Amino acid sequence: MTDAVDPVRPDSLPNMDALAASMSVVLDTCVWSQTMTHASLVTYLIEESYELIDAVEAEDRDVMLEELGDVLLQVVFHAEIARRTPAERFSLDDIARAANEKMIRRHPHVFGDETAHTVEDVWRVWSAAKAAEKSTRTSALDGIPQSMPALALAEKVLTRAERAGLPDPRIRGTEGPRFTDEHELGQVLLDISATARAQGLDAERALRTALRDLQDGIREQERGGAPG
Repeated sequence: MTDAVDPVRPDSLPNMDALAASMSVVLDTCVWSQTMTHASLVTYLIEESYELIDAVEAEDRDVMLEELGDVLLQVVFHAEIARRTPAERFSLDDIARAANEKMIRRHPHVFGDETAHTVEDVWRVWSAAKAAEKSTRTSALDGIPQSMPALALAEKVLTRAERAGLPDPRIRGTEGPRFTDEHELGQVLLDISATARAQGLDAERALRTALRDLQDGIREQERGGAPG
């Protein structure tokens, strides 16, 4: 039997330090937690993120507080695994430092000499700072996570391509039906999903397939070839 471990007293450490210390105790003593890896935790991170989205959309303060804590707990879990992994060796403090440094780099109008009086100015400055960091990228699509849900992925791909000035008419929405509001659009998307289901088709997979073709065409345009 594993000897009991005294829990970390919440009032004995600052809250973030107490959370990290408690996670260390869990990984020292909980056999289930000891089986977890970065990869095996992905499912839980996705689930907790969706639960947070639900709380935000419901405008429920108490549930949002809880779900933000659950997402934070996932970050702490990953950090503790990394701290114990010789090939990784980074900690929660390293994550916080990297995030802070990135925030400062991306906001030169706040922490540096740049000036941005409008939202458009902020976007211009932020984009320039990000572009400088990602100067090795060869495509406007580089860095887009392909595991995103299909509709979110479509929005990301189209937005990146539009900002890059690529000419495909689908990118700017110059083709297709016009909608008066999001409710009408939602009904159309629901109808499409229902029709696909009735016909034995997978709407998510179909959109992913179309997006792969679109991304291939965009990359071909960037290389100077004919649009796909």
